[in-house]
Amino acid sequence: MSKKRKKRPNRAGKRGSIDQKQLRDSVRHMFGANPGMSFSIRQIIKKTGVRDKKSKESIKAIVFDMERAQKIKKARNGNYTSTKEAEFLVGKVDHVNPKFAYIVIPEREDDIWVKTEDLKTAVDGDTVRVMETAMATSSKRAEGRVEEIISRAREEFVGRIEISENFAFVMPDNKKYHFDVFVYPEKIGGAIQNDKVLCRIKKWQDKGRKNPVGEVVQVLGPAGENEAEIHSIMAEFGLPFQFPEDVEKAAEKIKEEIPEKEIKQRRDLRDVTTFTIDPVDAKDFDDALSLKKLSNGNWQVGVHIADVSHYVKPDTILDKEAIDRATSVYLVDRTIPMLPEKLSNKLCSLRPNEDKLTFSAMFELDENVEIQKEWFGRTVIHSDRRFTYEEAQERIESKEGDFQEEINILNGMAHKLKDQRFKKGAINFETVEVKFKLDEDGKPLGVFPKERKDAHKMIEEFMLLANKRVAEYVFGLQKRTTTDANTFVYRIHENPDPEKLDNFGQFAVKFGHQVNFLNGNISSNLNQLMEDIEGRPEQNVLESLAIRAMAKAKYTTETKGHFGLAFDHYSHFTSPIRRYPDVMVHRLLQHYLDGGKSPERDEYEELCLHSSDREKRAADAERASIKYKQVEFMSMVEDKEFEGIVSGVTEWGVYVEIIETKCEGMVRMVDMDDDYYEFDEKNYRIVGRSNKRIITLGDKVTVTVQNTDIDRRIIDLDFVWD
Repeated sequence: MSKKRKKRPNRAGKRGSIDQKQLRDSVRHMFGANPGMSFSIRQIIKKTGVRDKKSKESIKAIVFDMERAQKIKKARNGNYTSTKEAEFLVGKVDHVNPKFAYIVIPEREDDIWVKTEDLKTAVDGDTVRVMETAMATSSKRAEGRVEEIISRAREEFVGRIEISENFAFVMPDNKKYHFDVFVYPEKIGGAIQNDKVLCRIKKWQDKGRKNPVGEVVQVLGPAGENEAEIHSIMAEFGLPFQFPEDVEKAAEKIKEEIPEKEIKQRRDLRDVTTFTIDPVDAKDFDDALSLKKLSNGNWQVGVHIADVSHYVKPDTILDKEAIDRATSVYLVDRTIPMLPEKLSNKLCSLRPNEDKLTFSAMFELDENVEIQKEWFGRTVIHSDRRFTYEEAQERIESKEGDFQEEINILNGMAHKLKDQRFKKGAINFETVEVKFKLDEDGKPLGVFPKERKDAHKMIEEFMLLANKRVAEYVFGLQKRTTTDANTFVYRIHENPDPEKLDNFGQFAVKFGHQVNFLNGNISSNLNQLMEDIEGRPEQNVLESLAIRAMAKAKYTTETKGHFGLAFDHYSHFTSPIRRYPDVMVHRLLQHYLDGGKSPERDEYEELCLHSSDREKRAADAERASIKYKQVEFMSMVEDKEFEGIVSGVTEWGVYVEIIETKCEGMVRMVDMDDDYYEFDEKNYRIVGRSNKRIITLGDKVTVTVQNTDIDRRIIDLDFVWD
């Protein structure tokens, strides 16, 4: 006997009808969320989900009422459309996973959630016009859909090619590009299976449902080989492979001899003890220190910087190339310089036993490192010695060797300068960086944290002093004029967002550190935390997260101070070989020293914005090259167990930073087969449903490498349980 079929509950509810207010709101929202789209009465009824006759009649009445009130209008075909003009917002796509993206709106705190199918083929980084279709509530984000792609972030993508008989696909390396590019066989440009290639999009398919069509414009080499992978990173971030021929020729034409006439126009410091201290593999020495005892017992300290502005003149081909690059980029196995080699490694580099043109900041310091006198201007120097950081550190620790007295005097001053900074509220960020030991083919033989000792910190303190005093000098000029503040290029670091700091404080608690940034001095609390975590496994994780909680430093013509350094005015004066803002600072400083009037601000502000963008590009590329080498190194030790620390917990997996190598990988939730784990977002942890095992931030764990993907620079890990 068949069972009697249960009657489906009527969605209209009691007595077969939906509340009239609910119906009106539903219809109004449908038109409001779809301006420009037309709907028939039947479509409206279907979208509201009503089924009973009474509710359907109510829908018709609501539509007629809205038409009479001119909220909607009727078209010739009988459909209705909203009379309200659509409101659009402009933002950038952050395509976090294949299913959805966020549109980041600069003027809004909250982002707009958009399904991938509603992106209209926009991809990560594109600038789009988006329509908000659902307002944010306490429980969910605002939702929307892309109506127009204003500009593409890029039309070229780097990836690995897979070739079949009748077609090929290029799979982008970047994890945020959730598509493959279809390539016809005649457009593969000589690539073979598994080559890394640079692919240009020729056609974006409609509605994002089909693969875009492209062509290979450059073959970078076999995937996995060092040159191919590094070139892939360079191409991915739009970094130049070489200087244009006319730029190289312009550099080669510059004479190496310094004319006597030029020397006579400068302060001659060639007889003062001077030396450089740089990394062992450095070739561009753009700063030097000098030390001289004065008759009154004070010390004269000179910070001497390569005078790039003497060789690179405004509006020349060299200047235009330097502006475009804006910064040198330091990948794990090479430098992509801002200036051609003749300038960066020869003419401007403060090499030992050579006369060099410099821009100097001279300070007379007393025993308390208080500035008694200062002077800024163009100089000529003669470096007596080129020290590596290791050699300088030997002088500090052993008190022996050439120039050990000068180095130790400067080191003592540096300690006092640092103490003064911290008393005024500077933050002691000591981020852990990694370096690699590479063989001749670029294969990583080892990865280990960089050590920062007194020799590094000594140079840093005197560079900070020069940068600070140059900025203060130019800012102070306005007090002696009737004009507004003089145009200058500042390096600013605005105060952190209180909410981000509070979130970071709650994060630190998970590691057992009590800190409250909302009630108390931010700088002292941060410094205490940095002191507490020094040498502990969570040091790198918390330092990185602390920096993320801070505002990003940037270049601007506005003087807003530097929160991290606790300076009211700060600039970049000390590295013009590798940073274009320093070249601008040199030019502007000399302009004011010559009595010039303040130039227009807009041109410099535009260059500041460009330099900040290029700085970010360089940092992203450098991180990508480090991650590539980390993944490559970890691929060779897949059988080894590593101690790690849980650095992040998400709904899709647990991030673990390996203590020994500072490499971060992820244990995917789907691979954790000892139990079913549930994500506890509020407490930054996952919990086993049956075994009740808890994995939370800061936990020390043991892991092995399950898989590595060099293309996407990913390390998959497995937990090892006792």
